[in-house]
Amino acid sequence: MSTTTSADAPVQEAASLPPAPGRAPRLRDRGLALAFISPAMLLLLGMSVFPLLWALYLSFTDYSATSSVPGDFVGFENYADVLTSSEVHTRAVTTALFVAGAVILQTVLGFSIAYLISRRTRGRGLLTTLFLIPMMLSPVVVGLFWRFMLDAQFGVVNSMLVSLGFEPVEWLTQQRTALFSLILVDTWQWTPFIMLIALAGLTAVPKYLYEAASIDRASEWFRFRNITLPMVWPLLLIAVMFRAIEAFRQFDLVYVLTSGGPGVSTETLSFHVYKVAFLGFRTGTASAYGILMVIVVIVLAQFYLRYLNKLKEG
Repeated sequence: MSTTTSADAPVQEAASLPPAPGRAPRLRDRGLALAFISPAMLLLLGMSVFPLLWALYLSFTDYSATSSVPGDFVGFENYADVLTSSEVHTRAVTTALFVAGAVILQTVLGFSIAYLISRRTRGRGLLTTLFLIPMMLSPVVVGLFWRFMLDAQFGVVNSMLVSLGFEPVEWLTQQRTALFSLILVDTWQWTPFIMLIALAGLTAVPKYLYEAASIDRASEWFRFRNITLPMVWPLLLIAVMFRAIEAFRQFDLVYVLTSGGPGVSTETLSFHVYKVAFLGFRTGTASAYGILMVIVVIVLAQFYLRYLNKLKEG
């Protein structure tokens, strides 16, 4: 016992001694974690939070990007102009039609494709990869590609229609078809997103439920309505929320395909903000537009998430 005590004594004394001069003390776990997280947090603040706060400040001024003097404080005047503008109401209706048409069409097609792929045993991976290719392309590339495809004179789509005996259609230059064409192009690119999430939900459905249904001689429609759809529905609703948010702030396809035309038939809110900020140089008003769009998305998302929570509890 005495030998052990005498041997451990120098170790205890060395541990209690302060660090040698000129040697930095070891960082604690909290300090080390803070040192690793700080660069990412500073980047996040600089790239996301600061521009949002700066836009919030500009929305209360009449600042213009082309002016050399700072803007004057105007209070809620920009917000009042935005909320009472007939142009904004028209663009809001156009945006709502685009979001509703695109999301509904993508949800129906995406879930249908995922359901058909999930029933296959061979070639499932190859089919999934092929369907995911449009989603991997840049929206600008997709817009340019479909702009040539839907050209009224030299487009491939009209060439196929003429070869079948139909009249050519001015897809992007008529008010009746421009918004519909925009919805179709967005659907072509983003249906794989819904398909991928739906396919993940379909593959996660327990097999024993289908086995029990087959033992009871349940029909295919009964299995789909009472097993497949209820199990996949919550996951599908989350995908719908993400796609609705993305479609609400759609800008790339509108800019490349139609530039808001013909007239203003395809001018969404995001494209209208671009025109106010970078063509009209009304930076304060455009900032108010952006802040209001953020508020609308946050409020609608909160109501949607509450619905999802009630659905989950039920």
